[in-house]
Amino acid sequence: MFYAIPLENRPTWRNPPWMTVALILVNMLVFWGPQRSEEKAQDRAAQFYMDSQLPALEIPGFVDWLKKTGSPRAKHAQAAYQRGDHGLLLQAMEHEPVFLALLKADRIVEPGQPMHAVWQTQRRQYEALQPPPFTRRWAQDYEKDAEFRPVTWLTATFLHGSTGHLLGNMLFLFLFGFSVELALGRGTYLAFYLLGAVGGSLLAGWAYAGHGSHGLGASGAVSALMGMYAVMYRLRRIRFFYQLFFYFNYVTAPALILLPAWIANELLQHFTSGQPVAYMAHLGGLLTGAVLMAVALQVRQVRLPEPEVDEGAGLFDGHVARARRLSETMQFDQAVVEWRAAARLRPDDADTLRAWFGVARLLPASEDFHRAAHRIFRLNANDGVTLELQHSSYKTYLDLAKPGARLKPEDMARLVRRFARARYFHDAQKLCLALLKTAPQHPGLGDTVSILANGLLQSGQREDAAGWLPHLERLAQQDAVTRALQSG
Repeated sequence: MFYAIPLENRPTWRNPPWMTVALILVNMLVFWGPQRSEEKAQDRAAQFYMDSQLPALEIPGFVDWLKKTGSPRAKHAQAAYQRGDHGLLLQAMEHEPVFLALLKADRIVEPGQPMHAVWQTQRRQYEALQPPPFTRRWAQDYEKDAEFRPVTWLTATFLHGSTGHLLGNMLFLFLFGFSVELALGRGTYLAFYLLGAVGGSLLAGWAYAGHGSHGLGASGAVSALMGMYAVMYRLRRIRFFYQLFFYFNYVTAPALILLPAWIANELLQHFTSGQPVAYMAHLGGLLTGAVLMAVALQVRQVRLPEPEVDEGAGLFDGHVARARRLSETMQFDQAVVEWRAAARLRPDDADTLRAWFGVARLLPASEDFHRAAHRIFRLNANDGVTLELQHSSYKTYLDLAKPGARLKPEDMARLVRRFARARYFHDAQKLCLALLKTAPQHPGLGDTVSILANGLLQSGQREDAAGWLPHLERLAQQDAVTRALQSG
């Protein structure tokens, strides 16, 4: 399973994606209107069927007929009959027109049978409760010798099989649709959407012809939008959220690279998945959308949505530029104010914090020096550059801070753990001793000492690690490192 969601653009109210919204509304109205009404009527008819004599009269004959005709469904039908799943068998029966024709011709429940009159009466009542066909009428028919009805290539794409099916398609329709609509204009966008829907239906109709059942859903048309999106942006690097089986992450990559990835995914799913999903409709939509957008790029100027202007980025760059200019003229008290403002916009940017701390160290009695140091100590990244920045900043802070360093117990514990992992054991041990002295009841103290002792032990400094055993026996008696030192 693979899917990717673009995170590059957002809808703009200066030019709202009204056509995309209209398509979503049409799909929702069809599903919660005539489709839902039909489903409720079918449920009422099915309930009547289950409460009547019809299952006992019809279902054994249906199972026997499947066996006699060598149907691949015969084995599953027999299993359902043995466990009494009449509802499942009724659904299967409704999709067997040949059997239904025999049933209505008195070939299954024959006139000479004692219950024939009861069967006729209840069968008429059941059929009277059935709603006029809607979903099957407008869905794409994959049955053998199905009637040639090109209109269903389009109408099927406005039908859905469940609420989850509908909402999933509408989510992807919106995520890809608004960007494509903005680029093509509403009229061309609608035409391409409908052509993409037809393209998906055509490939599905060819791939699944004679397989039985029927096809429905907007996924072919939505896949066409995905193909359009990839070709439209081509080599522009777009930020995507993606999932590959159980792994998910963010990636910035050329949009066009997603087209072969999507195509390969649909082919793989088609040949390996046992789920009743029309993957060939997805593939047909992808290919149709890609071709349509390629033609549009050749014959007209497609207006690509401009990347959003990040106002925060503009403010940030302004603060950085002023801070550097002020530093060059040795106006450090004003420069530190600009670096502080830049760090407020990007609180986890190590380069910004390093610059703020570097200027603030020239004013060691200032509040900025303490705040910049504390912000650096709270960085979460575990790479070597960040750990080295934290360690060097800690040493500078201890040496220069006036009237003295101000470290909260949680910052001290955090630095001990990070320094131990980075093998800065000398400073980690000094800081841990200070923590034991100033905050002996700190809730994370046991874990902190354990991590420090384990780091020493793993690096071969067993004697230093053993020095922490009295504290471990008091704070972390059950830890593995405590037992390891006790046994040694």
